[in-house]
Amino acid sequence: MEPDLFTAAAEARQEKDPARSPLAVRMRPRTLDEVVGQQHLLKPGSPLRRLVGEGSGGPAGPSSVFLWGPPGIGKTTLAYVVSQATNKRFVELSAITAGVKEVRAVIDGARRASGGYGKETVLFLDEIHRFSKAQQDSLLPAVENRWVTLIAATTENPYFSVISPLLSRSLLLTLEPLTDDDLRGLLRRALTDARGLAGAVTLPEDTEAHLLRIAGGDARRALTALEAGAGSALAKGEQEITLRTLEEAVDRAAVKYDRAGDQHYDVASALIKSIRGSDVDAALHYLARMIEAGEDPRFIARRLMISASEDIGLADPTALQTAVAAAQAVALIGFPEARITLSQATIALALAPKSNAAYLAIDAALADVRAGKAGPVPAHLRDSHYQGAQKLGHGQGYRYPHDLPGGIAAQQYAPDAVHGTRYYTPTRHGAEARYADVAERVRARLRGEAGERGE
Repeated sequence: MEPDLFTAAAEARQEKDPARSPLAVRMRPRTLDEVVGQQHLLKPGSPLRRLVGEGSGGPAGPSSVFLWGPPGIGKTTLAYVVSQATNKRFVELSAITAGVKEVRAVIDGARRASGGYGKETVLFLDEIHRFSKAQQDSLLPAVENRWVTLIAATTENPYFSVISPLLSRSLLLTLEPLTDDDLRGLLRRALTDARGLAGAVTLPEDTEAHLLRIAGGDARRALTALEAGAGSALAKGEQEITLRTLEEAVDRAAVKYDRAGDQHYDVASALIKSIRGSDVDAALHYLARMIEAGEDPRFIARRLMISASEDIGLADPTALQTAVAAAQAVALIGFPEARITLSQATIALALAPKSNAAYLAIDAALADVRAGKAGPVPAHLRDSHYQGAQKLGHGQGYRYPHDLPGGIAAQQYAPDAVHGTRYYTPTRHGAEARYADVAERVRARLRGEAGERGE
């Protein structure tokens, strides 16, 4: 094995004095079974298990793989486990500092090791999306001929950042974000494990919850914050990491917000009511509280989409487009960048003209239907395309609007039970004023109170 990041000297120093290494380093899994999360990639016979030599016999050797996912969810950890568990030669490079020269040197060394000693080489290349097309091209012969087995890590979509010939010769493994349960298990292991804090401190439930919010799905961030809190507690002679101690250690106030409790709904309600009330500053305050507390950005985006129709509607028809676009963007980018998109949508909705006419209209129509005000569809509107429909009088007397000037025919559309009922009562706010004028003209035409010549 020829590690770069994971050098033998660093490992020796860690073994001699483990406390000198960061907690996140000390708690690195030593086997695939210790890996937190990513269980969909660790099943028997999976590419990663074959890389460490499990079931790799026979004519089919292990494939090169791309590990794609956000920071802090285990890409480097998986490579480290492979480096420790495999009996292959392991080399690590970073695309930030390495170039074609270094890549060719690794490939030459791999060919010599294979020809001279029958030793296979695993190359871990971090941040591969930073390589240019020419630099990525230099890897092709080695991957295609299996002179090296490549493990490439990237935080960017490889379909956009990696050349297709290299991607087609490898397997793409998508890492999933770590859940709170994943991180909770990792924190509790770090508290008790001899490599970690070895039971020196305890972590109350409220402090643990704050740690999970700080982490935001990032294992390194979670362990770094835990180590800071533990160090602060021990320095004060405390055996428990209190919430106050953790707040002081990481300089992050704990937001009183339970994603499964009343605060979740209270703050979400306050956000929507602030938007409805056009108080953009209050709306941004509640948005910030939700973001800081670790709320799911998709939940926030869904609430904004509802508000766009319920509270704004046709007063600004672009509000729903803005909210939907924000939801799509949030799903693609996630936090922390999603905070900007959610801010833009919140500001646009808070400052938009307001109308709840669409909300009131559908509820009024539903109330009539539920009250039994339905009745048969007028005969001239019924389907007349099937055989025998004309004998039943279906479609007779129907006036085709497109054949008439203005495209409006004076005829009855609603059932008798609700004929003449008005459900939509537009406001004169913003763009809805135009819809109010149009609705009045069209209703008059439908009643036959105006000529059928288009305006």
